[in-house]
Amino acid sequence: MKIKNFLVAIVFCSGLMTACFDMDIPPMDKITEGDLFSSESGMDVYMARIFSQIPFEEHRYSPRAGFFDFWLVTPGTQEGASIGRDAGAAMTSEGGSYWNRAYELLRYVHVLLENFPDYRNNFPESLYRHYIGEAYFTRAFVYYAMVKRYGGVPIVTELLNYPENSIEELERPRASEEEVWNQVLADFDMAISYLNETSPKRGYTNKYVALGFKAEAMLFAGSVAKYHDRSLPQFGQKVPGVRLIGFDPATADNVSRMYFREAYNAGREIMESGRYSLYMSRWAEGDPEAQYQNMVDMFNASNSSENIYIVEYEYPYKTHSYDVYNIPRQFMGAGYSSGNCPTLDFVELFDGIEKNDDGTIKVFDDNGKYLLFDDPMDIFRNAEPRLRSYVILPGDMFKGQKVDIRRGIYTGDVTDGIEPLMVEEGNLIYNNNTKRYPDTDAYTGKGKYTSQTLFVATTPTNSTNNPITLEPGDPNGERMSLSGINGPFTETTEACLTGFFIRKWLDPTLTQGQVLEQYLDSHWILLRYGQVLLDVAEAACELAIAGEAPPAGDDFVQIATDAITAIRERAGADPLTGQLVLSQEDGLQIIRKERRKELAFENKVLWDIRRWRTQHSDPLNGSTQENGAFYRGLYPFYSTKAQKWFFDARFEERLQRRYQMNANQYHFAIPNARVSESTLIDQQPGR
Repeated sequence: MKIKNFLVAIVFCSGLMTACFDMDIPPMDKITEGDLFSSESGMDVYMARIFSQIPFEEHRYSPRAGFFDFWLVTPGTQEGASIGRDAGAAMTSEGGSYWNRAYELLRYVHVLLENFPDYRNNFPESLYRHYIGEAYFTRAFVYYAMVKRYGGVPIVTELLNYPENSIEELERPRASEEEVWNQVLADFDMAISYLNETSPKRGYTNKYVALGFKAEAMLFAGSVAKYHDRSLPQFGQKVPGVRLIGFDPATADNVSRMYFREAYNAGREIMESGRYSLYMSRWAEGDPEAQYQNMVDMFNASNSSENIYIVEYEYPYKTHSYDVYNIPRQFMGAGYSSGNCPTLDFVELFDGIEKNDDGTIKVFDDNGKYLLFDDPMDIFRNAEPRLRSYVILPGDMFKGQKVDIRRGIYTGDVTDGIEPLMVEEGNLIYNNNTKRYPDTDAYTGKGKYTSQTLFVATTPTNSTNNPITLEPGDPNGERMSLSGINGPFTETTEACLTGFFIRKWLDPTLTQGQVLEQYLDSHWILLRYGQVLLDVAEAACELAIAGEAPPAGDDFVQIATDAITAIRERAGADPLTGQLVLSQEDGLQIIRKERRKELAFENKVLWDIRRWRTQHSDPLNGSTQENGAFYRGLYPFYSTKAQKWFFDARFEERLQRRYQMNANQYHFAIPNARVSESTLIDQQPGR
């Protein structure tokens, strides 16, 4: 299903609700409610206004700026998956509070629900019901977006007007978090009962779209009910007794099971419909290159069998700038690049990379010397193909060019191997005093190094203007720049910060001259079948852990195992060894890890780690230690004597940003202006 941009329609109807509805004689130069609600073309205009304001987290969303942001884009930030120059406050908050915009959109929904029935006879019954279903879907989605950010919020389910309604009637207190989740559930169920199985036209939803988002939302609700710290403050002060955050400890476990079952049943209905399947158009068994290309194509194919709901863009009416800010530096077209640099912590999740016992990538041999590689891609030669389709690795190909990622050049002796360039005692990165490569003995010529043997660059200019003369017969030629085209460098953020670039969503067909701000119109997949499989597997696991019985004819273990097996097989990951043991924590962790890999950079994983309540305690999420956590990179070096490559795995060198939060910050603060002006709206408990 595709959301099309009805730009002309949106502009045409913007603001009309307050412009003309309450006047005895409608002005002749304004569109009236009757004009819109009397025909399909009028309803296209009205629905376009609604669709354009639904809080979908797509190309124009980022934790840094919130919704409908036309500029900087930073998906993946704070997932433990990537870092970038705009990484900032997304750990504990979100730019551009959605609070006011939510209630503005709800007004359009309630106008439709309350006034559209007067025009019922103008439409076939199935189409009339579908429009009503779209209204319920929108309201469900708005409250879902609100409750996962704020917990309990005011619930408004009818059209409010001023001055017909007094200020006292218009002012609503925050409902409990549980009440809001129940409203989300009720509205999704209403939407499912009204919506057609097939969208009436391009841009509309359908029953299966609503089922998919219901599964996602109920999985979130069940996780909060189960995992939220029940010892944290939960009650407000302005309206005593309302549990604004979390669930009643006496009933939370039962409620969580109910939500998980709703998620499971919704996802299973999609699976049993047979309408969707994993994208396998280019996939071939035993062929890593075909499997890699299959997953690259999956995100560029608007007609994929996997897509359940997508947002379409169309130049010049609706555009984005994703590639502009995330492209590797060597393909930079508008003066920006490298907005998302995947972390080594994320890359280490993937199968096929040789690792140490603690799960970190292996860069040293048994004698503590660097492992040497003929090509920088060799360290990833056996990695699951899904990694390459999501992340641009050092030395990989993109747009017909080898992506040049290099931290420096080592010219020292290699007779007895190459010892670590840098040994950090303890966690020296705290207080921003971590060592950088220009501080090492190899660079400064100290210790056993009688002359400079390490060459690194701080800026792109410094890199290209000071090439190193290579040894005779070097396969790379006669000269090599210090840190390559892309860096990493230590004095610019328009460079590769971690040794990796994001690959997912980049359009490989764009020329450098086309990588321009507000020029791009590639689509964004909001919901796909792969996520539904993961949702069902997780819900099945949670229900099995809780001792719940599956529906008649279902087997939780088999369904979850089949779902994860299908995802991993398509990705080229290592096969599962036997069935998942759902009744144990290990089974749940396998499913969670698969979600982190499969759904990375889709604005899903950040919410996963928030609903699991692990963002403050898991090292990959950024806050294990008391002082916060710093993400790691993998830095390639070239040895001129060995004519081989080696890697350092260490803390990110350029930003050194600390990512830290506490368990009280899973719910965002209510806008201060809204709290201060209201006698009923509380700030979050404990804030």
